[in-house]
Amino acid sequence: MANIRDLRQRITSVGNIQKITRAMEMVATTKLRRFQGRAVDAKPYGEELENLVRGLSGAVASEPAAAGDAAVLFEQGGGDQPLGILVVGSDRGLCGAYNTNVFRKLMEMIDSLQGEYVLYIIGRKAHAEAQRRDLNIHAFLEDFDLESSSFGKAAGVANMLVNDFRKGKLSGVAVCATKFRTMVRYEATFDPFLPIAPAAEEESAVSEEPILEPGGPQVLGSLIPRYLETRIYHALLEAITSEYASRRFAMKNATDAAGDMKKELTRLYNRARQAKITQEISEIVSGAEAL
Repeated sequence: MANIRDLRQRITSVGNIQKITRAMEMVATTKLRRFQGRAVDAKPYGEELENLVRGLSGAVASEPAAAGDAAVLFEQGGGDQPLGILVVGSDRGLCGAYNTNVFRKLMEMIDSLQGEYVLYIIGRKAHAEAQRRDLNIHAFLEDFDLESSSFGKAAGVANMLVNDFRKGKLSGVAVCATKFRTMVRYEATFDPFLPIAPAAEEESAVSEEPILEPGGPQVLGSLIPRYLETRIYHALLEAITSEYASRRFAMKNATDAAGDMKKELTRLYNRARQAKITQEISEIVSGAEAL
């Protein structure tokens, strides 16, 4: 049976770990609610903007000149160029299977690709995992902090991807990140980003003959960049929200596991202590009988 002193030390250590994981769970819950509010607030604007752009894609398809400089963003890039993939992972660990789920989806899509690919990575843990798997990394956005991300920073990422696509370096762009569903569920996704996908027939029928003021090139020239920036911004918001949802769940499981371990160690401690007391009483009785 384990030594009483060792059991007491282990109970204290597990109790200290439980306090840490409970504190981390509380922090993750607070940040989750904050980022969840931001993601929910930004979603209606992004959806309306996306519906508008997809509705106008029918007009662009019939008259490319109507989109001005933005027309190239509706066309497939060079066929012999690689697909650019923006991978959004976490900067820190202790978030359960979050990064594992992202890379499971990424590898699933890479295995199904016909051509080459290059990765644009956000998150130190994601970068380390990509290096471990020996994937083709084109850029690591080392200074990008998801937790302090803003629309301006997201716009910088979107502009980098758009510029590489415009220059013919990429055949297309996709985003591999996570979408927040509930407080206990998120989903790794792989969404096309460029070229801009045309609207479905039922959607394009609503905007067959759009009236644009002051004109198509002017309107779409400012609308399309804002739409792409908004998509990246919302993808990053959902990613950090999902990360904290995963971290909260992981810390709750760790806290519960520490509690169960503490109960088991306490049971063993009480049993060992009782055995020692019984042994001491037996020795005293034996000594008394000997006298």
